[in-house]
Amino acid sequence: MTTMTDSSVREFKMPDVGEGLTEAEILKWYVEPGDTVTDGQVVCEVETAKAAVELPIPYDGVVRALHFPEGSTVDVGTSIIAVGVGDGAAAAAEPVQEAVADTPATTEAEEPKPEGRQPVLVGYGVSTSSTRRRPRKGAKDPAAAQEVSAAIQAEMNGHGPATPATPAAPSAGDRPLAKPPVRKLAKDLGVDLATVVPSGPDGVITREDVHAAVAPAPGEAPGAAPAAVAPAPSPAAPASYDTARETRVPVKGVRRATAAAMVGSAFTAPHVTEFVTVDVTRTMKLVEELKQDKEYTGLRVNPLLLISKALLVAIRRNPEVNASWDEAAQEIVVKHYVNLGIAAATPRGLIVPNIKDAQAQTLPQLAGSLGELVSTAREGRTSPAAMQGGTVTITNVGVFGVDTGTPILNPGESAILAVGAIKLQPWVHKGKVKPRQVTTLALSFDHRLVDGELGSKVLADVAAVLEQPKRLISWA
Repeated sequence: MTTMTDSSVREFKMPDVGEGLTEAEILKWYVEPGDTVTDGQVVCEVETAKAAVELPIPYDGVVRALHFPEGSTVDVGTSIIAVGVGDGAAAAAEPVQEAVADTPATTEAEEPKPEGRQPVLVGYGVSTSSTRRRPRKGAKDPAAAQEVSAAIQAEMNGHGPATPATPAAPSAGDRPLAKPPVRKLAKDLGVDLATVVPSGPDGVITREDVHAAVAPAPGEAPGAAPAAVAPAPSPAAPASYDTARETRVPVKGVRRATAAAMVGSAFTAPHVTEFVTVDVTRTMKLVEELKQDKEYTGLRVNPLLLISKALLVAIRRNPEVNASWDEAAQEIVVKHYVNLGIAAATPRGLIVPNIKDAQAQTLPQLAGSLGELVSTAREGRTSPAAMQGGTVTITNVGVFGVDTGTPILNPGESAILAVGAIKLQPWVHKGKVKPRQVTTLALSFDHRLVDGELGSKVLADVAAVLEQPKRLISWA
C-alpha cells in the first residue's frame, strides 16, 4: 500500500506480511537516502511474529528518507520510506518536510489511488486497511516536523540519538502519545501518562518510561514523575539491557507469538501425554546404510528422517488422529493430508515450519524436504506460509541430551511427538541383556479429538516401525 505526499514523492507503507499481523520490527535497511531503487528491489528486512521477511519496493525512484531506524517496531499501514519518483527523484537528498507520524490522516475518498503494482510477498497479497492515523496535536509546525525527521535520519547515519537529549513532558492540553499496550500498562500500574517524560521517537511514551515512573529515586514520592529519564537504548544495540542484578529482555517477534500460542493451546485443548521406550538399534543401522546409498547423496540422512516416516505410517494406519477441532461448528475435521511440522530452534526463537503433503513424499523426497526446512530456518528465511496449516508436529528434544518431555500442541493441531535422546543402554534382546540404542517417545494429543485408545495405537505404531524399520515396507 502506498500513498503520495505530493505528485513526486511516494510513501511506502509497512504491509501486512502475514495473515492478520499488526506490526513488524525493522531488522535491517539495505538502502539509505540518495540511493536509486528499482521496481522489485529489496529495501529492508523486517521481523514479524512469525518470521523474517524481505520487503521489495514496488516502483522506481530515489530514496528521499527512511522514517524509522533499525530496531524500530512499526504498525502495519505506517509509512516507512519516502521515494522520489519522476521529478521528485532530483530532490532525493533533501529531507521530507513532514515526519511520518505527523502527516494528517486522509479519508478513504481523499487518498489517491497508488499507481503501479502493489508489493506482494510469496503467498500473500496486501490488504487495504481502513485504519487511519489521527492528526497529532501540536504537529502543525513544519519546522518541528522537519526537526523530528532530521533527528531520525541523524540516528540512522550514526550522528546522534533520534530523540532530544532532554525530552520534555507533554504540554498541558495535549493527549500523551503512547500505544494501547503502554496505556494499559500505565493504567494497571496507576501511572498518569500526563506526568511521564517520553523517551521514544517523536515524543512517544514507552514501556520503560512507565516503569521508570513507578520506580522513583530515593527520597522521591511514589508515583511522582522522575526528574530525568535516561534515553532509551539505541535500536541498533542488543535487545536486552542490564540493571544491577537482573537482565530484562523485551518479549517480541517470534518469541512473543510463541508464548501467546502456547498459553492459548495449553488452556484450550485438554492435553494427554503418553510415553514409550523403544529399542531403535535397527533404525540407527538403517540410517548408516542409507548414508552410503547413492540415491541419498547430498541429502540429509539422520534418525529424524526415519522417525518422520514412522509417524506418517502411523497416521496412515490411524487417520482419525490427523484432525482439528472446529469450535464454531462443533465438528471434528479429519484431514486427508499431512502437513508435518518440525520444531526448529533459531536465534529468533522456536518456530515450527511444516512440510506440505508430507504423506505423498518418498523417503528421498522427505529427506530433501527436511534438509531444506532446517537450513532455511537456521538462515532465518522461513516464510510465514511455511509455518501455517500444520496438522501434526515432531519436536526432537533429544538433540539437547534430554530423555523426553511433555510437549504442548501447536494451536489447531491434534498431536505432537517428542523424541528423546538416543542412548546406548542395557536392554533385554533375544533373552539376553545387551547394549542397545534406546530412546523414549512422548505423544501429546488433544483429548477432544483423540481418545486414549487411538493415541496409544499411534504411539505404538511409531515405536514398532522404529524397532523394526522393515515395517516401512510391510505396512506401506
